[in-house]
Amino acid sequence: MKVLNRYFNRKKTPKSDSSKPKEGKEILEEQIDMSMKEFNRSNLGLFMSAFTAGLEIGFSVLFMGTIFTMFGEQLSPEVMKLLMALCYPIGFIFVIIGRSELFTEHTSLAILPALNGSVRFRNILVLWALVYSGNLIGGYIFSLLISKIGPVVGFIKPSTFHHLAEELVDYNWDTILLSALLAGWMMGLLGWLVTSSQDTISRILVISLVTFIIGVAGLHHCIVGSIEVFTGVLSSSEITFDDYLKFQFWATVGNAVGGSVFVAILKFSHVRFK
Repeated sequence: MKVLNRYFNRKKTPKSDSSKPKEGKEILEEQIDMSMKEFNRSNLGLFMSAFTAGLEIGFSVLFMGTIFTMFGEQLSPEVMKLLMALCYPIGFIFVIIGRSELFTEHTSLAILPALNGSVRFRNILVLWALVYSGNLIGGYIFSLLISKIGPVVGFIKPSTFHHLAEELVDYNWDTILLSALLAGWMMGLLGWLVTSSQDTISRILVISLVTFIIGVAGLHHCIVGSIEVFTGVLSSSEITFDDYLKFQFWATVGNAVGGSVFVAILKFSHVRFK
């Protein structure tokens, strides 16, 4: 997926002392550099990285499902929700620190070079298609694995899969859309904050904090949620494929709008035109 990169020929701001907080312009340039590297990767390499992310993000679902199976009948719903939200970041840590490609990061990251004039809109669509399809396919495989293995081994009950899915699909389309918009907004901010962080420990803390908020608020994330709802479809007759399609469509739209508009466009504007 080779893209002519006019941006790399431009003069860049010298890197600041690593002991000092990064300035907005430096973060923006690092984000554009990072995005351009993805635009210039081969299609196969990008897809396989996204496929890996789709598998790895599933460990959030496995962890949440295991904890709910163990303690769901012993703890109050409020305590249980808080405990599961603490489990939610694990898959994101695997993906982001491991540098696999996640669609909800690219909803903002891929837009920045277009705003800068380095890529065309069709390049963004190709990148999104590769990352999104890789994430979903990896997630489907993970769903198949845990829906078969979990109940047999005993670490997740089938009723847990139903509970996780119902928590996401039991809403009107507009609620899913707005909830996903907030989640996409936060994921875009997460990418910005991770870039501004100076070391791995700081990045893990930022990832954990932001994704914990997404989890405890029950916001709709189109990749983690895809695994939760698709596993529910496989395990429960009460969760239908139509439920999955409704969730997946509106969650994807909301995540894309939240990341691209409320992070990419706004951050680019206030850094470039301050």
